[in-house]
Amino acid sequence: MKDHDIPVAPDHAERFEGNFTQQEPIPETAIAAAVAVMQSGRLHRYNTGPGELSETALLEQEFAAQTGAKYCLAVASGGYAMATALRAMGVGPGDKVLTNAFTLAPVPGAIAAIGAQPVFVGVTEALTIDLDDLAAKADQADVLLLSHMRGHLCDMDRLMEICAASNIAVIEDCAHTMGAAWRGVPSGRVGAIGCYSCQTYKHVNSGEGGLIVTDDADLAARMILLSGSYMLYERHLAAPEPEVFERVKYDTPNISGRMDNLRAAILRPQLQDLDRQVARWNERYRVLEAGLRDVPGLTIVERPGEESIVGSSFQFLLLDWSGDKVQEVVSRCGARGVELKWFGAETPVAFTSKYDHWRYAPSEPMPASDRVLAAVVDIRVPLTFTLEDCAQIARIIRAETGIVYQSGENKAETGG
Repeated sequence: MKDHDIPVAPDHAERFEGNFTQQEPIPETAIAAAVAVMQSGRLHRYNTGPGELSETALLEQEFAAQTGAKYCLAVASGGYAMATALRAMGVGPGDKVLTNAFTLAPVPGAIAAIGAQPVFVGVTEALTIDLDDLAAKADQADVLLLSHMRGHLCDMDRLMEICAASNIAVIEDCAHTMGAAWRGVPSGRVGAIGCYSCQTYKHVNSGEGGLIVTDDADLAARMILLSGSYMLYERHLAAPEPEVFERVKYDTPNISGRMDNLRAAILRPQLQDLDRQVARWNERYRVLEAGLRDVPGLTIVERPGEESIVGSSFQFLLLDWSGDKVQEVVSRCGARGVELKWFGAETPVAFTSKYDHWRYAPSEPMPASDRVLAAVVDIRVPLTFTLEDCAQIARIIRAETGIVYQSGENKAETGG
């Protein structure tokens, strides 16, 4: 559809006036903590005087306690966290790493960054990793970088059974699941390592930033050294004992990617408020979910009872619609102020891309996954939206999807 073909909403149609990229302000307590760091001049995490504890070390200690992990490391980004976790596990150039076909570019990017090769595993209509496909490909790699894409947790019990049977180590990408859980176990605490993002559009906001948790002392020591601790690892509060570092410090390169005290100061109050924020996201998610039920041609992604969600984004499926008709829904909603993202586009758009766009990570075609990806429509749900905003968004999507569906031309050319 060309720009001049995008429909304009009639004057009588309601329009949404909100902003899908506007975050809430940084809390006043976090601003005060950041100002204190700036006034001190001690932004570098290891720039501490005798008896001082850095904001970054305190953040790590607090997040370890919050997740129930033994060890935690704060780093520069979620992507750096994943690459560091892979390096700590010994993944190197030419190695293969299993990962989701449905994810965002930083996940295969972290694999490619160390010269390794992604092996993509399919996606189901539940928007989780296809566990049957994982079982079929389990002999192809020793590590799974599992992306909990858009906050959807798969059956983690079955996944770990598959991985244990094939001796596959699991790294969890929890960029979209900080605060979520499977059967009460926090996301990031099922596999060997959990990686989180603190980028602006995630669940805590420091612009950029990442956190890593693990219970494995050797992995923790390697990751701390990789992040650029030099020989200052004793200034960490959520780290292994010094003797663990003695085993690995001469063989672990410094690939600097530390978090600084300014970001840590901004994050600490936000993490203390995470449970309340999760509850607020979920209220908005459930309003969208209720408003979009029983729309002809639109499939709600049902969430299993074992999953405790963080509804910071919402997805629905337009299964077996032609690409033109999905794009028409996106365009019609956009004309009424509702910004939708579609994972079936032929080329990457903004943050949205899919496995066959990443030419640095070639893959065989995956028809079953392609069918799902061609149907995925995504909505960001910032906490600046009210519940009524979410109800209005649902009304607009419902109306415009219905108009396109009723055109009778929504089926894909393949007849699926």
